[in-house]
Amino acid sequence: MSKRLLLKRIVRSKFFMIGGIMTLIIIIACLFAQWFCKYGPTECDYSNMLIAPEWFRAGSSGHILGTDSLGRDMLARVLYGGRMSLLISFAAVGISAIVGTLLGVIAGFYGGWVETLIMRFGDVQLSIPAMMLAIAMVAIVGPNVFNLILILAITGWPGFARIIRSNVMAIKNSEFVSASRVLGASDLWVMLKQIFPNVITPLTVYSSQQLGHRILMDASLSYLGLGVQPPMPSWGVMISDSRAYLQSNPWLVLVPGIALALTVLAFNFLGDGVRDILDPKMK
Repeated sequence: MSKRLLLKRIVRSKFFMIGGIMTLIIIIACLFAQWFCKYGPTECDYSNMLIAPEWFRAGSSGHILGTDSLGRDMLARVLYGGRMSLLISFAAVGISAIVGTLLGVIAGFYGGWVETLIMRFGDVQLSIPAMMLAIAMVAIVGPNVFNLILILAITGWPGFARIIRSNVMAIKNSEFVSASRVLGASDLWVMLKQIFPNVITPLTVYSSQQLGHRILMDASLSYLGLGVQPPMPSWGVMISDSRAYLQSNPWLVLVPGIALALTVLAFNFLGDGVRDILDPKMK
């Protein structure tokens, strides 16, 4: 695909433009949270507990989104919590993509009992709801950020493997692959140089679509107390801790809830946009 055609598709894709702009704003706000927040995410001020959002009435030194039951600034906790969610989701999707791509390429290239062993194991895992499997695994290994990343990665690799395997099976009998093997190329060389470059597009599309799903799973596990542990900020933890104040101080739930919804929506839009741009059938 030429750069001109790629740029034309990017401009014409409303999903990609909206999702890309939203994602860029969210990433910048979370990564540079210290620039936008005067207060720390775990800094308690017991003289200013449960303050309603002040917006910009007190300038940047006020509590723009209010404070929680311990006097912690909601803006700081939302942005730092978003940073943690982005770290977890990107790491989990990255590990899932590496493992799933490796196993998918091997299964699709060799076929036979190798394919049967890998794909049947993936099918067994896919038969178990991802959230139920994640909860069971957290109960075994314990809740912390490192374990959460590994668990989200483990629950996500079968999807990558299935997509990559189907694409490899369509490519491995191509003329250029057959020519390389006739010339004496090793299996490893063929997989790395001939096959892998041709599965980058579906890998990119699926990875972008999975980011929002992993963020939502992270928030769900944290809400249940099986993910990020207090006092570290997390959208799921913030929503869980604020349930008792839903009627009296609804902003405590609405602020992290809206942040979570917008982030998942942004990544879903971005994933759909990437699919539309890289789909060779798009005119």
